[in-house]
Amino acid sequence: MWITREHAGRLARCAVAFEPGDPARTGRMAFWAPEGVGPPGVPCGVAGEAELATAEGLRKVPVLRLSVSDALPVLALARREYGGEGGDDDAVHPAAAFWGAATALALHLAARERLLPGVSADGYDAWRAGPLDPEDVLRLRALAATAPPEALAVPVPGSALLPRPDGVLRAFLDAVVDTLPRTAAAEAASGRAAFAAAEPQHVPQLRAWAEEIAVGVDSGVRVSLTVRLVHGADGVPYGQVVPLVSDLADPTVELTSSDLFDGAPHALGPLAQAETVRAVRRAATVWEPLARLLPVPRELDLDDEEFSLLLSGAAARLRAHGVDVRWPDEANHRMTARATVGADRVPPSDLRSFLGGDGTVALRWQLCLDGDPLTEEETAAVAEAGRPVVRIRGHWTFVGPELTRKARARDLRPLTAVETLAVALTGYAEIGGEQVPVADGPWLLALRALLRDPAGGTSVGQPTALAATLRGYQLRGLDWLARMTSLGLGGCLADDMGLGKTIQLIALHLFRQEHEGSRAPTLVVCPASLLGNWEREVRRFAPGTAVRRFHGTGRSLDGADTGFVLTTYGTMRLDTERLSGHRWGMVVADEAQHVKNASSATARALRLIPADARIALTGTPVENSLSELWAILDWTTPGLLGTHGQFRRRWIAPVDAERSASGIADPGTGTTAGRLAALVRPFLLRRHKSDPGVAPELPPKTETDRPVPLTAEQTALYEQQVRAVMDEIRSSGGIARSGLVLKLLTGLKQICNHPAQFLKEDEPKLAGRSGKLALLDELLDTILAEDGAALVFTQYVAMARLLERHLRDRGIPTQLLHGGTPVAKREEMVRRFQAGEVPVFLLSLKAAGTGLNLTRADHVVHYDRWWNPAVEAQATDRAYRIGQTRPVQVHRMIAEGTVEDRIAALMEAKRELADAVVGSGEQALSRLGNDELANLVELRSAG
Repeated sequence: MWITREHAGRLARCAVAFEPGDPARTGRMAFWAPEGVGPPGVPCGVAGEAELATAEGLRKVPVLRLSVSDALPVLALARREYGGEGGDDDAVHPAAAFWGAATALALHLAARERLLPGVSADGYDAWRAGPLDPEDVLRLRALAATAPPEALAVPVPGSALLPRPDGVLRAFLDAVVDTLPRTAAAEAASGRAAFAAAEPQHVPQLRAWAEEIAVGVDSGVRVSLTVRLVHGADGVPYGQVVPLVSDLADPTVELTSSDLFDGAPHALGPLAQAETVRAVRRAATVWEPLARLLPVPRELDLDDEEFSLLLSGAAARLRAHGVDVRWPDEANHRMTARATVGADRVPPSDLRSFLGGDGTVALRWQLCLDGDPLTEEETAAVAEAGRPVVRIRGHWTFVGPELTRKARARDLRPLTAVETLAVALTGYAEIGGEQVPVADGPWLLALRALLRDPAGGTSVGQPTALAATLRGYQLRGLDWLARMTSLGLGGCLADDMGLGKTIQLIALHLFRQEHEGSRAPTLVVCPASLLGNWEREVRRFAPGTAVRRFHGTGRSLDGADTGFVLTTYGTMRLDTERLSGHRWGMVVADEAQHVKNASSATARALRLIPADARIALTGTPVENSLSELWAILDWTTPGLLGTHGQFRRRWIAPVDAERSASGIADPGTGTTAGRLAALVRPFLLRRHKSDPGVAPELPPKTETDRPVPLTAEQTALYEQQVRAVMDEIRSSGGIARSGLVLKLLTGLKQICNHPAQFLKEDEPKLAGRSGKLALLDELLDTILAEDGAALVFTQYVAMARLLERHLRDRGIPTQLLHGGTPVAKREEMVRRFQAGEVPVFLLSLKAAGTGLNLTRADHVVHYDRWWNPAVEAQATDRAYRIGQTRPVQVHRMIAEGTVEDRIAALMEAKRELADAVVGSGEQALSRLGNDELANLVELRSAG
């Protein structure tokens, strides 16, 4: 910066006046020392003399001139220090402080985009401040009235007169706003290159263009409408509209149209009458009754229908077109309508009886005057009057047609019990496709209190038959599960992987048997890889409880009248009829993200199986979109979130819009996302390992990105793949283009893994061709030397087989689990790894990312990235879960300078829900434009 803080401090002690210029930005600030000595010099200042008004009269004094741009830091500093903000008032000259305050006003106008392009008196391009609000004009006048004499010391050119304070202040504001926007953006805003140039541009030919822009904005008149109540001969009031005319350049100047046309003195200029007629004619195109004001606008009497239309929406349309509507004092008494729930019922005393009842809950409109509810008689009077002006409680009150309709049809469609729960939790009800706030009456407050603590603070305690001691958070989970199921409601237990959702569910089954007399069996639907884990956990924690698998050939439900029945999602889909014909006390969907698509055959089959209670278990209730949350909760608690179409309209679209507008991923309670969180919170219990008091015994987890360079072979293949496929992509469209994008990304990821995978070589030489493979060798050598164990995840089974062969050739014991591994073999593999017989476990990410307990591992290697943080976290949690006693190291391999590098940065920066790239991976990337895609996949230097 040209001017240091020390320079600015010295200049702020000087007197300063403004020398206007043409165009405005060529004006200068003249600094001088009142005691007669020269002002301090600064590198960008120009020393000279100026004839100024001093205590001794006009005389020439030495001055230092700065451009407005260079003077702004000095004036800003003077404003901050003047007035005692830790500074010394005597250290700042009053004139400098005055222009500092003027600078703040100019910057405030610029920040509000109050800038208009214009042409100066000499024909130069010049931005100016405008349009000004009445508040701006008053602020300008108040500031001008405080101007010290030194601030006005520059005489008007060609005379000995000093300038008017308001005139020179306005010229200074124009100089500041003419200085600031001199960037490329100014050309885009104005459509003229001249208004981006720093040097003055002689453009007299643009004067008419600039004046046309200002018409109706900062020059001419503005017409507004004031509404009066006029009492007729019968004493019944009717509405009257009176046009008001104000000066756009000085909005504080205002008079009625009658005064304007009847010749009253005014300062609106000779064209005011014609401009007023044009403004009224434009307003009449928005609201047709205003046409009756023409040709000479005066008062307009309204009939009841017109008054009602003005109340119901015409006023808002006029305001949107720049015509304000001002209401009389009677409008201060506001008539409003709010929805009420259960006003005709006794507050519920317990949630079970309320939910178990067969009745519905009344939803009604309630009219209020100034926030106080009207009585039945008063509401009837409003309904019967049918006029836009009604006398209530001694006041004439405006009542629009919508309020009249609500007074006449107060009863709305009653709510079901589950719909009432949603209203109690969010404070909103859907009426006519819109979300309407609901008043917090005694009935609704009582229901909300029951929802938050239906058990009155009591705990169910651990079942006696449970052969384990539940941790504190698990006991709280059992309390929640028992409470929800006892009320006939379902829920989603969404604890992090490894926090013991299985044991909490087993405890719930035992509790229902011991305390609720529920002997009906619990059906657990889970991925095939988890059948063995469930059977072992039931036998371990609930000894003596029957457990059977409904899976494979010869499966049967004969005798399955109690205990646990375990089946897979695939078997359930094939045998829905038999399963839906059996009586179940509880149905549990483990790894419930498998039914996140509600329209899938698996999800539809699950919905056909009846049960007294439904519980979803998942570590990731939402992976990609809020629709997945709807799919899970609509199964556990049908009707809570409405239909999927309603959910999309009510929640998904507004949440996405708010997130895009604000860029905030963590919403506040007042946002749509905050209200959705309040709605689902009682039905979804979410705990993280990092939450205080949840899993303090877990050792630390360290996650590290491991960048690796490409080999020369990988580099050549990568660049060749980008060139070849991008050429095809640029010449294609539609589905074909999406397929090519997926081909490109898949090929690049395989090249980053190993050339042999991309080239599909039968008997490849593996060593020395891949940076990732070289790093894996180094990592495993260190891990095994320290007696560690590692899980190595890849999304490609073909890559896993290459790794298996490579490690076997190196003499490292490994085993490989993928989607085609039979259930029995999976269980044996888990046992061998946990027993320490095999130190390296290769796993297909999709087949082994959930459900397995592999706490023998203290290292997790993600050989390639799934591009979904939730899926990767689940895979990591195979090792980082309850039972892990050693610190866990997570290694994420990333090929430097490649698409993997850019996606890794995106995953780190945007891990929240609904991020298109991270959430939907390659499918979302297929929607990128050609240039964006090329930029994403371009190979860049790692340096």
